[in-house]
Amino acid sequence: MALFLKKIKNSIAKTRTQVFDRIGGSVKKHKKISEELLDEIEEILISGDVGVDTTLEIIDRLRYRVKKEKYEDPEQLFFLLKEEILRVLPENPCPDGCREQRPHIILVVGVNGSGKTTSIAKLTHLLQQKGRKVLLAAADTFRAAAIEQLQEWARRLNVDVIRHQSGADPAAVVFDAVQAAKSRDVDVLLIDTAGRLHTRVNLMEELRKVRRTIRKAIPDAPHEVLLVLDATTGQNALNQARQFVETAGVTGIILAKLDGTAKGGAVIGITHQLKIPVNYVGLGEKIDDFEVFDAAEFVEGLFSGQEVESE
Repeated sequence: MALFLKKIKNSIAKTRTQVFDRIGGSVKKHKKISEELLDEIEEILISGDVGVDTTLEIIDRLRYRVKKEKYEDPEQLFFLLKEEILRVLPENPCPDGCREQRPHIILVVGVNGSGKTTSIAKLTHLLQQKGRKVLLAAADTFRAAAIEQLQEWARRLNVDVIRHQSGADPAAVVFDAVQAAKSRDVDVLLIDTAGRLHTRVNLMEELRKVRRTIRKAIPDAPHEVLLVLDATTGQNALNQARQFVETAGVTGIILAKLDGTAKGGAVIGITHQLKIPVNYVGLGEKIDDFEVFDAAEFVEGLFSGQEVESE
């Protein structure tokens, strides 16, 4: 069993037992695939925070395939559901963490409390395990505690961090960090930004300024913009995510705290609606409880323990 599959099964246990095991219960009550059964699955997916629009698309696809391919056995729906959920999950474009540019600039965004700084630390550790030289930038200058937290993680991980005083211009921190990354032959520069509330227009504009500063030094950067979402907030994260996508040009998602929620199904709806992949997932509290996201194994984990019929 792949390590990720083992970890993901443990981390999404609440989602599986409270949502997808209920689908199994409904399937077992029916002798044939019927509209009643499809309606029950639809209700379970929506109540499981998959999202209305995404759920309706999945159910419509199930209905179409059942009719066209003449499925009758309810247990075949497990196989079809896995395929259709996997179909709506955008593919991680760089599953092995491929980074051709040096320094590779990653801007990390997200609201306070989402697990952003901790996710940066975990990503740093993951990159170090792959032999990458990492530099951190403390561009969340609105809170002194944020700078101190990142500096403490840098100390534990034995990496350098570029910082200014609390209240300094974040763009100035980023400028110095990019120059340092170039001069120190760094592989990856991870930039922490303020925990911007999506309603704070001035802070969103500050984020645009940071992006412009990076582009002046390296025209094609940032190479990645990763949005940290708290998995425990479920579908409530969608509107927040949309604002960051529009402002920051988000390229991928870090889904934090997946182990602590029954709302893991939200990743299906959020990524489908935004057309942005999950790149990484936080699967626990330890520094190495952080993995490159594998959509196929995530879906496999959702249905772990169910009988899945293949053709």
